[in-house]
Parts: sequence; structure tokens; C-alpha cells
Amino acid sequence: MNRTIRRASVFCLLLVLALLGRATWVQAYQARALADDDHNRRKTIAQYAQPLGDIIVAGSPVTGSKGTQAGDLAYKRTYTQGELYAAVTGYSSQAYGATQLEGIYSHVLDGTDDRLKNPLDVVTGKRAAPGSVLTTIDPDVQKAAYEALGDDKGAAVAIDPRTGQILGMVSTPSYDPSKISGTSDGDTWKELLSDPDKPLTNRALRQPLAPGSTFKLVVASAALENGLYSSVDERTDSPDPYTLPGTSTVLKNESASAPCENATLRTALQYSCNNVFAKVAADLGEDKVRAMAEKFGFNTEKLDVPVRASKSVYPSGMDKSSTALTGIGQFEVTATPMQMAMVSAALANGGELAAPHMVSQVTDSDGNALQKIADGDTKRVVSASTAEQLRSAMVTVVEQGTGTNARIDGAEVGGKTGTAQNGVGNSNTPYAWFTSYAKDGSTGKEVAVAVVVEDSGSARSEVSGNGLAAPIAQKMMKAALKR
Repeated sequence: MNRTIRRASVFCLLLVLALLGRATWVQAYQARALADDDHNRRKTIAQYAQPLGDIIVAGSPVTGSKGTQAGDLAYKRTYTQGELYAAVTGYSSQAYGATQLEGIYSHVLDGTDDRLKNPLDVVTGKRAAPGSVLTTIDPDVQKAAYEALGDDKGAAVAIDPRTGQILGMVSTPSYDPSKISGTSDGDTWKELLSDPDKPLTNRALRQPLAPGSTFKLVVASAALENGLYSSVDERTDSPDPYTLPGTSTVLKNESASAPCENATLRTALQYSCNNVFAKVAADLGEDKVRAMAEKFGFNTEKLDVPVRASKSVYPSGMDKSSTALTGIGQFEVTATPMQMAMVSAALANGGELAAPHMVSQVTDSDGNALQKIADGDTKRVVSASTAEQLRSAMVTVVEQGTGTNARIDGAEVGGKTGTAQNGVGNSNTPYAWFTSYAKDGSTGKEVAVAVVVEDSGSARSEVSGNGLAAPIAQKMMKAALKR
């Protein structure tokens, strides 16, 4: 064999080896990545080749599947009362992917999760029967929230303070996931995307807004925990009117006749005295207020319930006047309804915050548990004494103060209203907030709720936490207590 033939033979052998190596790499290492690629049509065909598993509320599915009668996708997702539960389920669309519980548990619901398979199925890649996702949602609380919000733009969350179970989560305006579950729903999809009210946004988890005076509960907690004041009934050092430190800006109270000068924390919560909480925040300093806010969950990057909530923010690097403004839930403080429900839940639960979650169990097709989400994973936020004092003050708010629309006969109800400025110079309609808790001594049932109404169509003069948000919270709490 001459040198030229020998070199050509070696070169051809190297090409064959390279091809074999590439084929081995693709089959052994890249097969899963290629199979899972969202652009792989075969993945979508396989996903919808059989009915999907269900998302369960109180023992009944709120999802389903139906045959498509055409095309290469045999089934598509359906929803029972889709608008009511959209903030819980999200959507599973043949064209636009999946969100929220549908997205997080997609492999369980389409039967590709390895936990659903026996050893032979894992080796052969055979698709198993799909599993189900069991939620903690109480349908009565969910319905009460949805109906009470009505045409308002806003959101509401209800939590069991002892367990962290999310009993209700609603965002309005909502949408029907069934209308975007197929491949020919482009017009509806475009309408949803272009809607200025953003119905696809889960406002309960993903829309942090200025919490206004509901944040005063966090500031009051910081004041008691840091020993600035020994009790909610000790008089504070709070001039009225109060001038923001280092400025000539005078901070006014909503009611000029309210007894806010040197008011106790109880009275300051009852009348929502801005001068008191701005002065408290300035006296404590941003570090102490931020530390308390973070104990409640602010500035948490990964709050998964299991859907990830946007970060609620307590800012840093402020001067004293800005710190004072954070004391009334303004400046750059933002919070989701989930976060403000967590504040009330921790105070209701003796100062311990139970990790919020809306899934209790993930099962296979026979109902056997693949995953159980335990209740009661708690952390201490404030002392039991601080929690007890603030619950008492919150009851005063509802019984004698700005939150009277949340009263429930025969139940202990505490709350805090908030009307948060919106836009430069408060040029837009303010946000109406209410965060609260309720306890039924005869049954032992408890619930913590937060509601925000971004826009109800009401005149600016009619926007208040007690007028718009408290009645919604009251209906949710009654439903949770089964009253």
C-alpha cells in the first residue's frame, strides 16, 4: 500500500470514528435535552397523546381533557370554572406552554415523571398513567373572594395561620384557560396579552405594590421587638403634624381630628396615624425596620408556594426622611397580597410564620403519594407577647377604628387598613388594602387574609381600605370559618 492510500485510509477511519462518537454523544447524552426541547414537535404530540392528570380542589378535579377530533394532538386541556381557579391552576396550552401548577407539575400531569414509572418503564421510556396534584384550596373561600372582587382590578389571598395552607387565591380580572388551551386560539391569546389590565398576571403573587398603612403592622412589630416602646399602650413621642427629618415637608394624617399626637401604638393603628409610624421608623432606623420586614418575608428572592411569588421589597441606602416614609408603607416599599397575608398570619399564629403552600400532595394514577407537603414548617418572627399585643390592637382597629367593615358576629377579627399612593404625586387612583385575621373560638378555625383593590372604578374620594378591601376580606373570612 503506497503512502497516499494509507493516508486516505487513516483519514476515512477517523471520519468514521468521529461519526460514531457524535452518534454516541447524541444518543447517550443529548437525547433527553432534545426530547425536552420546547421546539421538538414530538414532545408536544406525546404530551397530548393521552388525557392529562388533574389538579384537585377539595376532592374534585378543576381540570380535565377532551379529544381534539383533528390534527396530531389527540387531547387538549379543559377547565371547570376556569376563571375562578386560573390564579391557582395557570394554563396548559398546546401553543403557549404551561404556567403555575400546570407548569410546575407538568411531568406528573402528562405521565413523564420518572416517579410514576416502574423500572422497566424507565429503561424503555414508556409513558406512565398521569398523576394528580391535590391543592389546599377551600372552594368556599375561593368563590367568596372571586365574587366579592367582582369587576374590581385586584387580588386576594387567604391562609390558615397554623398550617400555612393557602385556602384561597384570586386575581381579577381573570381569564378562562380553556380558551387558550388549543392550537387555534391566537386571537384570544393576543387579546389577553394586549389587555391593559393584564389578566394573565397573577396579582396575588406577581404584582408587588405599595402596601400603604398595612405596613404599619411591621413597623409596630419592630418598635416592640427592639424595645422602642414597651407595649402597644405606651404613649409615643410623636408630634402632630410631623415634619420629615431634614426637610420642610409636613406629613399629615388622613383625619385632622384623630387623636394622633403622642398616640399609643394601639391608637395609632386604630386611627392609622401617619405621624406616629413615620417617627417610629425614623427613630428605629432603616436597618432595624428592614430586619423586621425580612423576618416577615420581605426581600425574599425565592418564595415558592410552589408557584414563585415576586419579591416584596423593603429598600436600603435611604436617608432619614425616606426611612420615615417607609414607616407608612410608601417610598420604595412594595408588597404582594401574599406577603401581607403572611404578616397577619404570623401575628395570628403567636408570632410564628408557617410556610405558605397551596399543594398538599402529589399522587400517581392510583392515588398513592409521590410527594407530601407537610404543614407546620414554621419560623419565629416576633415574640408571643408582641404578637398578642398586636392582635389586640388589630381587634381595636376592627371594633372601633378604620376597619369596621370586617366585623364578623361571634368571631375575633383583627385587621389593618391601607390606602397607598399610586403614581407621581399620587396622581393615579390610590390602592385600597386590608390585611386581617379571624378566629372562631367555638370551632377553632382560623384564617388570615390580605386584599388589594387596584382599581374599582370608584371616585378617588371613595377609595379606602375599609370601604373597598375590608368587605372582601370579611366575606372570605366568613367562608373560611364556615359562618
